[in-house]
Amino acid sequence: MSFYVTTLVALALTPIWLVLWLGVTSARPGFETSIGDGGHSTLLLKIRRHGNFIEWVPLTLILMLLAEAQGAGRFWLLAAGGLLVLGRLAHPFGLKETEVHHPLRYVGNGTNFLAAVLLFGTLARLHLGF
Repeated sequence: MSFYVTTLVALALTPIWLVLWLGVTSARPGFETSIGDGGHSTLLLKIRRHGNFIEWVPLTLILMLLAEAQGAGRFWLLAAGGLLVLGRLAHPFGLKETEVHHPLRYVGNGTNFLAAVLLFGTLARLHLGF
């Protein structure tokens, strides 16, 4: 089994992860902070942008991989993957220090949630017969 859709989504997400990781790593020397945020809100924001990615993407990709392995339809896999990629692109731009209700934050979190729920439902239907 090739896991074509999951691989495609992982390929789309990897550059986003690298950019977010680089944002944290490259900022640390300027703040002279190796671990944590050192009380610097700008560094904390970069850490949270990267952290939110890490909180959502691994489990969602695992759900996608399991769904694809159990024969989920390509449409549902692509829909979930598209939602996840859209969310991961939007969220860092919506996560702001001073603007709690930025629309892209809601787009980012909402699409991630929908992708996870879609994959959960697909797995439940395939595996448990719902």
